Amino acid sequence: MRLRSIQMSVRGRRIALLAFVVATFFCAASWAQDVDVMISGGFAAAYAHLAPQFEQASGTRLHTASGPSMGTTPGAIPVRLARGEPADVVIMARAALDDLEKKGQVVEGSEVDLARSQIGVAVRAGVPLPDISSVAALRRALLNAHSVAYSDSASGVYVSTQLFKRLGIEKEMAVKSRQIPAEPVGSVVARGEAEIGFQQMSELQPIAGISIVGPIPQEVQMTTVFSAGVVAKGKNKEGGQALIKFLSSTSACALIRQSALDPVACGPEEPSRPDSHPHPNN
Repeated sequence: MRLRSIQMSVRGRRIALLAFVVATFFCAASWAQDVDVMISGGFAAAYAHLAPQFEQASGTRLHTASGPSMGTTPGAIPVRLARGEPADVVIMARAALDDLEKKGQVVEGSEVDLARSQIGVAVRAGVPLPDISSVAALRRALLNAHSVAYSDSASGVYVSTQLFKRLGIEKEMAVKSRQIPAEPVGSVVARGEAEIGFQQMSELQPIAGISIVGPIPQEVQMTTVFSAGVVAKGKNKEGGQALIKFLSSTSACALIRQSALDPVACGPEEPSRPDSHPHPNN
């Protein structure tokens, strides 16, 4: 109980400190008006925790639309921008953001990297966890699975075009794997419509009804960087820049890490070291 109280106290102090930093930074803001945000799923869980802090301290209301970083579904961020939906900030996979910058849809030089994410594997809650501890084990698990699902964004593109090929099972997977458009892969797995699901760890974490087996082995892993940029046609570029500055600050790192992401501003988290002194309650 004492340890839990200490943990809760530490978490409370972190949140209070974050709110203080935001309030101090934005107290003189002259752009306290609405900011339109488009965001992909990889950073969405972290954003859900951070956005209220920004709104409360800055007096700004964030209007948020969600969609994949790429693809042709109606909700995909590039598609939303192409049809003229309002946006001041986009938060998405860096490669897709760079494409928008090349097209003049994102202000050149406004891009800021926020967090790194790795691809994970999930199965339906309650079923035995497959062994994915090595490349060979992952290959066996996929060959033994009856159905596999992957996203229509950065992780899914990698899985379908590179991972299966690198594992030497491209033909076998073609008949039993499918892309999931405009829906979390974890939800499909939770309903039992796919035996194994691939998606960013940060996108799998919030889904109920699944068990996250873990990230795929580092030898075949692809790390995706999620970044933010100011939209060229945005009406509140100053507010957009302030939001990006807040999301990329060191004060946001703790909440970003809680979402299974590695915050760029703080670097990888060092593993905790064993306490050389016994706890007084031990």
